[in-house]
Amino acid sequence: MVSLMSLPDLHSRINAELALGRASAAGNPGRARVCARRAAGWAIQAWYQQREGPGWGGDAMKQLVRLRADPAVPAALRAAAERLTTKVDHAHQLPFTDDPLEDARAIVEWTMAEKSDEPPPGSQRAGDEKAG
Repeated sequence: MVSLMSLPDLHSRINAELALGRASAAGNPGRARVCARRAAGWAIQAWYQQREGPGWGGDAMKQLVRLRADPAVPAALRAAAERLTTKVDHAHQLPFTDDPLEDARAIVEWTMAEKSDEPPPGSQRAGDEKAG
């Protein structure tokens, strides 16, 4: 489960999945997309769990759909999540040429930066103490 994983372990797991996707990209672009979605999904899940608590779960597609609809997320990342959730057509083609691994990388970088900036739930950042 992602919520029990340390941040370095999460980074290692995500990086390994992205590396697998890069290794698969030329010969099996479908596998590369799956790896991209999985890596992004783990990062998104960890980000939501830190913000909202451990009750948030679900597979990578559920994570991407939630991120795609979240107005608090930058538009470029919501667009990346939308591309990662777009299904191929009958000819196994996508309506865009964006690299799914780059979309995942952007989502991972943003969620991990946001995750490391957020205080644990129920705590306050230095300087946020109320005067009184």
